[in-house]
Parts: sequence; structure tokens; C-alpha cells
Amino acid sequence: MTAAAPHTEAATGGRTLAHPSREEIRLEAVLHALSDPMRLAVVREMAASEEAELSCSAFELPVTKSTTTHHFRVLREAGVIVQVYRGTAKLNGLRRADLDALFPGLLDHILDAAARQGDRLGGN
Repeated sequence: MTAAAPHTEAATGGRTLAHPSREEIRLEAVLHALSDPMRLAVVREMAASEEAELSCSAFELPVTKSTTTHHFRVLREAGVIVQVYRGTAKLNGLRRADLDALFPGLLDHILDAAARQGDRLGGN
């Protein structure tokens, strides 16, 4: 998975999804995307994974499939993740290099704060 997805598509075999280029990623969109507990949980799981790409089915969210799809779309459109099709699977990768280049330390601080909050509140 490349760190900087093309702004119009991430293509594999004819199915494409729109992604913002690195230059199009806006701080307020990233913060909005990460302000939702479900989306933050997805990003935390992706950041903790040893895998560069995770399929949508790798995430067990307590919401409907359509709501899960919505959360992934918000993350993709904000530039937080990149999504590509490989066969019938939609794979997701964290755009850490892009986020770190644009907003140094932001993602690490948010992930750290989320972990501390989870510890404080007895969550994960």
C-alpha cells in the first residue's frame, strides 16, 4: 500500500475509490474523522496492526454493515486511510506517512490520548 494514494483513485483491476491527494488533506477533516469513537477505534486497530493492509471484515464493530461502510468512507475521504480493492476484498491502510508529513506528531498524540482515555475509563 503506498503512503500517498492518487487523489482521484486507488485502482486495482478496474474498481476505484476516490482519495484526496496529500496536498488536499485538511486538518479539520482529519479531526472530524477521528472524533467519532468507532472511527477512532478503527484507526487505533490499524495503527497497532503488524499488517500494512486490513480487510474491512477484519474489524468487528458493533454497528450495521452500512454504518461500517459509512465510517470507512469518512476516514478515506478525510485522507486518514487508503482503500483498494484486491479481488473481491476491500483493503484498508493507514496513511501515516501523509499524516505525519502534514501534521507531525498529530496521529501519535491522538492515539496516545485515546489509549490513556481508555485506561482511565476502563475501556481498551
